[in-house]
Amino acid sequence: MTTPEITSRHRIPVIDRMMEVLSILEKRTGGASIRDIVDRLGLPRTTVYRILNTLQLHNIVRRNADGIYRLGPRLLALASQTLADAQDYDLAALSVPHLERIAARTGEGSKISVLDDDGVLVVAAMQGTREYALTVAPGQRQPLHAGAASKLLVAHLPKQELTRRVGDNLFRYTERTLVDRKRLLGELARIRRRGWAEDRGEYAPNVGAYAAPIRDRAGKVIAALSVPFLQGGPAAHGEAIRAAVIAGARGIANDLPAPPTVPNETDKPLVAQSKKAASSSRR
Repeated sequence: MTTPEITSRHRIPVIDRMMEVLSILEKRTGGASIRDIVDRLGLPRTTVYRILNTLQLHNIVRRNADGIYRLGPRLLALASQTLADAQDYDLAALSVPHLERIAARTGEGSKISVLDDDGVLVVAAMQGTREYALTVAPGQRQPLHAGAASKLLVAHLPKQELTRRVGDNLFRYTERTLVDRKRLLGELARIRRRGWAEDRGEYAPNVGAYAAPIRDRAGKVIAALSVPFLQGGPAAHGEAIRAAVIAGARGIANDLPAPPTVPNETDKPLVAQSKKAASSSRR
């Protein structure tokens, strides 16, 4: 059975409009009002209202008292099902005890991120216990070329996909952002060699981070565990964060269930193999 080719001939216009609405909310972290969406898309106000009302009923979007719409919690549950090869387990749920351990050990917040189209999406997070711990939350997004988790995930892409995703026109978020493609590729190669990634204020000024890969039982990187923190603290605190991130990522990987195995000839009992061999010798 072949997969049907994706075509624009059999589209449903109302779903196209719904996706346009969601795309606006995706890009506006502060949310948007009905008027904002109407002005942006040029759709009738009643159409936008009906789309938002339906999405709200399904918890795809949420509306606050000021009439501002934001992406809703249902999307997090859907996102957790799109993790690479994560068909039989909930990575976000498996990560919770490890994130709690990091918060207790370092006082900082931690998060689990996955690749998502043209960016990186946070699918699980745990707040830190320190007074100045940075806020982390599911649903946060980051670009592909800036941030420890982003660089780590991109570094482990197949070469062809990495080339496709990392272009030449890279946005500069801070003076430390790697916008030169050659320098960025060199950084990605270093990440692959040492097994972890570091953010030195490349996405937000004075914010550092460490990230380590979460691998499935086949060794494939399916997510990143990272801890952001304010720079300028003792070097020992930064090293403690890095060590906690690496240990946490390995712990989560060890908790992932093994994929089901398909028996082959070598898995069969020796008695059965001996009978088969004896039968063959009599022919």
